Amino acid sequence: MAKYPQKPEEIFHEFTEDAKKVFGDDLRSIILYGSGARGDYRPGKSDLNFLIVLTEKGIDLIDGFMETYSKWRKRRVAAPLFMTSSFIRSALASYPIEFLNITRNLVLVYGEDVLKDPAFDLQALRLQCERDISGKLLLLRSAFVETKGEADRLRNLIRASITAFVSIFRALIHLKGMDIPRGRREIVKAAADAYGLDSEIFLRCVDVKEGKVDLSPAEVKALFDQYLKAVGKLWDVVHKTDV
Repeated sequence: MAKYPQKPEEIFHEFTEDAKKVFGDDLRSIILYGSGARGDYRPGKSDLNFLIVLTEKGIDLIDGFMETYSKWRKRRVAAPLFMTSSFIRSALASYPIEFLNITRNLVLVYGEDVLKDPAFDLQALRLQCERDISGKLLLLRSAFVETKGEADRLRNLIRASITAFVSIFRALIHLKGMDIPRGRREIVKAAADAYGLDSEIFLRCVDVKEGKVDLSPAEVKALFDQYLKAVGKLWDVVHKTDV
């Protein structure tokens, strides 16, 4: 059985050496992001997420990483993101939420810190927040119908979706020029306060995600109904927000 690292840094040297063998001088940097960088990594349960930055030539070599990755997958390392510096510069405007979440909590494992002091276009960030909220609202409504109101399926739908809203809340806090808290609950509360929203429904969804509540089928159904309404109100508030 593969040995899961107890701490992310335990694998930094070996992972870097494996990447060097494949990419050589075309390897610009390796960055850890996600739970491993935030400090809430759980051995054997959390994946380790790496961003590998390559030269334009190096991008053509990623097929050589396939065999190497088969080893790391067994140790809960997610398939890395492969990018060039030029791609990152252009993608900051196209995917500001994703890059904001990466840059808020990262560990430079090797090489150049290509994500140091990123400049985010606030209008692009607001537009992506609005677009993502509306898209997730439509998906939640459709998925709700598919659950047939079954409590277990509704719980799973809440668990699967609330993480994305926490990411959106981080972006909304950034839009206000505020410091972004680290914990999920603190993020939800800060965003709700900043935009005049009721945090209670989203916090109860976080409780479901973390297994901290045991709701009856009727309570789960009621929570999901409230969740849909809260997401709809969130969209309306963000739609009307000026930056």
